[in-house]
Amino acid sequence: MRARILKVAKKAIAAGLFAAVAGVAHGSVSIIGGGLAEVCSKAALAERSDTDSIKSCDTSLELEDLDAHDRAGTLINRGVMKLRRNEFEPARSDFDAAIALQPSLGESWVNRGAADVGEKRYQAALDDINSALKLGVKEPEKAYFNRALAYEGLDDEKSAYLDYLQALTLKPGWALPEHELLRFTVSHK
Repeated sequence: MRARILKVAKKAIAAGLFAAVAGVAHGSVSIIGGGLAEVCSKAALAERSDTDSIKSCDTSLELEDLDAHDRAGTLINRGVMKLRRNEFEPARSDFDAAIALQPSLGESWVNRGAADVGEKRYQAALDDINSALKLGVKEPEKAYFNRALAYEGLDDEKSAYLDYLQALTLKPGWALPEHELLRFTVSHK
């Protein structure tokens, strides 16, 4: 008996990856309680990335006496805001600092992976996102979505398809993976 091999092909190769990168899932956010760190966290959760929101994070990091976990969370939140503005290098710097403080915090890794995708550093993105998934993240569907983008960047359509499918399984009705899955044709051989 022959094993069935799943063959996956993208429908719109040229335009597909550009559209996919434009749809980077902008990471998970750590929730912080109290002071400007909380203001920063609420802004990140509300998907704001304006100058005043980033400034609340800056001021919290400069003036508040945060423990390592809250400092790392505030760095992640500020990095997520920068990621939304496509400021990939400054975002990466925040995620690197958060990893240095709390290396077991999966959100740092998944968000750095999103920055890697934005910069087309696809192998680095896979490494970071795989680390995040091993550590655990609050919104694993975002990790799978971003890992799918990285796989596409490395021309691994089958893995990309499976990760888009996993993202959609974890968050049914999510438009980003639904849209990306429309570009694939699946056949069994």
